[in-house]
Amino acid sequence: MDYFEKIEQKPKEDLSWNIPERKQGSVNVIGGNAQNFKNEIKVSEFLTEKYPIERVKTVLPDTLKTKLPNLENFSFLPATETGSFKESQALIDIFNEADFNLLVGDLSKNKATAKGLTSAIKNTEKMTLITRDAVDLVAEEMSEKLLMNENLIFFASVAQLIKILRAVYYPKMLLMSQSLIQVADVLHKFTLSYPVAIVTLHNEQVLIAKNGDVKAVSLEKSGFSPLTIWNGELAGKITALNLYNPNNFLDATIGAVFKN
Repeated sequence: MDYFEKIEQKPKEDLSWNIPERKQGSVNVIGGNAQNFKNEIKVSEFLTEKYPIERVKTVLPDTLKTKLPNLENFSFLPATETGSFKESQALIDIFNEADFNLLVGDLSKNKATAKGLTSAIKNTEKMTLITRDAVDLVAEEMSEKLLMNENLIFFASVAQLIKILRAVYYPKMLLMSQSLIQVADVLHKFTLSYPVAIVTLHNEQVLIAKNGDVKAVSLEKSGFSPLTIWNGELAGKITALNLYNPNNFLDATIGAVFKN
């Protein structure tokens, strides 16, 4: 299994230190609905305070415009009646505006939002990380064409990955009951079939897969917990380090997974 490697400690040549001295790059933090938008603001603040990113923009549905008036680096886009994004040219334009798009979730579960997000992802070549409930929405509109996007990253649970594989009738079966090696084998074959990148958690191991290579980092050694791994901080770190190292997904993401 030359495609699989367990990373026992933080690499000496750690890309978490490969951060520019001057601010550079731009990131969109996208998500929220009429009732819930705190995580989007939290992740935006984390990226702004932690990394020298030139511009971090928080992108929310326009149903929140009256709740958050006159704020710098916020964009409010057309929303559905349920208060989340709908398909629009403005959403596509936003995705193409920044160097990196981070979909952090908190979205209304409806067909219109799923179609809107998927349309925007299909119409951009910018790096895009999808996590939390945004994965579930995109999985509803999943297609092989979408999975041919080499700039797409899924930071998803195994249960969410199962939805994605089933949506495109992938011949290899992925199950939550499988061993670490079995899951790694599926990710190996899947990322050879499709150029997307995957980060997931299975059997207390963070699995990172791209182009058939699969790395595993013990959750305990990473410094994260089963709860904090999904709170947005790790997604933000993965975003920042891949923004600065766009052609080195595996090493950048391994650097992000080690909290300290």
